[in-house]
Amino acid sequence: MVVKIVTDTLSDITGDLTSEIGVTVVPLYVRFGETLYRDRVEISTDEFYRRLINEGAFPSTTQPTPNDFLEVYKKLSKETDEILVIVVSSKLSGTYQSAIQARELLKRECRIEVVDSLSVAMGEGLLVIDAARAVKEGAKLDEVTAMTRKAVSRSHLIAYFDTLKYLARGGRIGKAQGLLGSMLSVKPLLTIREGEMAPLTRVRSFSAGLDHVYSMVAAYPNIKLLAVEHSTSLENANKMVEKLSSIFPKEKIYRSVISPVVGTYAGPDAMAISFLEAEK
Repeated sequence: MVVKIVTDTLSDITGDLTSEIGVTVVPLYVRFGETLYRDRVEISTDEFYRRLINEGAFPSTTQPTPNDFLEVYKKLSKETDEILVIVVSSKLSGTYQSAIQARELLKRECRIEVVDSLSVAMGEGLLVIDAARAVKEGAKLDEVTAMTRKAVSRSHLIAYFDTLKYLARGGRIGKAQGLLGSMLSVKPLLTIREGEMAPLTRVRSFSAGLDHVYSMVAAYPNIKLLAVEHSTSLENANKMVEKLSSIFPKEKIYRSVISPVVGTYAGPDAMAISFLEAEK
């Protein structure tokens, strides 16, 4: 039987790509006031960012419940006896624990491996895409799980923020706390280190950020997968893709929109560039 792969909406794998690579996506939740929405299911990215910008209320988020994962496990276990689950960093969300707890609740005979991506957005998503490719080529659960765990350290994310106020208000600022003092005068670049947000540098403009990101990506000689995504500025994301196309085939760069849950902390005009190094 073919391995089935499960991820969460913070991987930013959506729409046609979900169907193309055969992945099941479990949504997290975003709350405006008293109303709870399933990420990308009951609230679209367009609607979310419109409300984030125009409404005074600050949204909150929560992870999927164990039962959310259990329902997916039950469905997939009718089709296979091997499931690989790749989820957002356990240091950013309780999603990993929900996925583990659901495994204990499943009564059917089915092997389920849960991998902590130690990342978010397409930093997580590229691990999922890589695993799905391996499964299509015939990899079984032990092989694809080991491959994915090894690949975690080769997945990199660089995030450009127009402001850190959303990250600070949401309590997810992690090691980037030191950038807060000058957040009005600079545009911070962050990354993921050991599963947490961490500072890279500060730039004075989007243009300077573009150049810095390009230089960082270009320093890696053997990139296997690359993705560019944005919250509200498609124009800036297009500029990033054009710049990166000189070092990576433009048609192979994955594009996505930052999910409502991540957007709660990233805010408008944010952008993320993720890349997965090939195995050495």
